[in-house]
Amino acid sequence: MRRAMAVFVTRRIPAEGMRVLSEAAGCRVQQWDSEEPVPRRELLAGVAGKQGLLCLLSDRIDAEVLDAAGPSLKVISTMSVGFDHLALDEIKKRGIRVGYTPDVLTDATAELSVGLLLATCRRLPEAVAEVKTGGWTTWKPLWMCGYGLSGSTVGIIGLGRIGQAVARRLKPFGVKNFLYTGSQPKPENAAEFQAEFVPLTKLAQESDFVVVTCALTPDTQGMCNKDFFSRMKKTSVFINTSRGAVVNQEDLYDALVSGQIAAAGLDVTTPEPLPTDHPLLKLRNCVILPHIGSATYATRSTMAVLAADNLLAGLRGKPMPHELLL
Repeated sequence: MRRAMAVFVTRRIPAEGMRVLSEAAGCRVQQWDSEEPVPRRELLAGVAGKQGLLCLLSDRIDAEVLDAAGPSLKVISTMSVGFDHLALDEIKKRGIRVGYTPDVLTDATAELSVGLLLATCRRLPEAVAEVKTGGWTTWKPLWMCGYGLSGSTVGIIGLGRIGQAVARRLKPFGVKNFLYTGSQPKPENAAEFQAEFVPLTKLAQESDFVVVTCALTPDTQGMCNKDFFSRMKKTSVFINTSRGAVVNQEDLYDALVSGQIAAAGLDVTTPEPLPTDHPLLKLRNCVILPHIGSATYATRSTMAVLAADNLLAGLRGKPMPHELLL
């Protein structure tokens, strides 16, 4: 970097990421140093005149933010694999480069997806609550029974990096069949699991477990709706670790209350955080986590370093380790 590069970081991020920025020659860093999201007003003020922006998935980067930044903004680096919070059309129009952090959070998110699936299908949170509240009286043959993976059919919506990593971890549990759906068949991704590419409706009808790991796009928004849930088995379990807006939550609630499906586990919701009085939180057969898919110390640290490296490479006019090609 020949001249000073001013960057705005929208949150307190792991120290390793900040170190990369603070030790870079000619890089001046302004940061919203808080665990909580930057208020809109502070974001608009903070980004003004900056060349670089390092943001999180909770920051809505739209035309208003880009206008506030002005023509100096050259690079946006998001500490996430998802980019539905970025107004890509506006960003592309202004010739701004975008970095993101795929791959590095695949394993952690896949582990969490499997953990959430097991917690949901074997009713772990419910069982813990029974122990604590005196519901555990004696051993009963049918009490706290759930559903197992052995001999089951698992349907994966979106067989990308995370979808494959989930399938790889579920296979040793004795899953009999893998189905998948998406915008097009991915035979090279499916071969390892002998996964069959099917329409969404068939996946809903035949799966014992449905795991959603797709990106949020106009095509996938609200895709898991009343029609989808009505096709699922009454004994099936639904898991979403992608983005909340892929699911119509009212329809999911109705499916869980009416017994149309057995249970659901969500690491993502609409909105986030979910209000504590939300109807889904009243249900025993719905396990909700606070979007912790990538939340291991090592993964978050790696994400922060990659986001910083992307930002600096972009500012220096060099290839980014992971650039989103617009």
